[in-house]
Amino acid sequence: MAKGSKRPSRSRLLLRWGGVAALCLVAFLYFKPARTYLEKSRQLDATTAEVRGLRAQQQSLQRLVAASSSDAELAREARRLGLVLPGERLFIVKGIPHWLKRHPGSVGGDG
Repeated sequence: MAKGSKRPSRSRLLLRWGGVAALCLVAFLYFKPARTYLEKSRQLDATTAEVRGLRAQQQSLQRLVAASSSDAELAREARRLGLVLPGERLFIVKGIPHWLKRHPGSVGGDG
């Protein structure tokens, strides 16, 4: 045996590796709950922001309804929001600006 190469006893090595294994086991067992907690925390933040936005929109709409003075004005605003009366069909026409560029003078006061 060479001097200076003192090796720890077998029981001490087993104890050290057992401690490392226990630490790894604890870290493994806490990984999924910690990841789930962080994910749910992010979802909660996003949902809270969405709720704040919806509350602001609700307040805006409530102010708009309070400011309305007639049924015709309420109906006009409802149409602007895309609401329809029972029995009506809603048609959404897309691409009107593009069509108007391709067909100048088709719609308007030219006639």
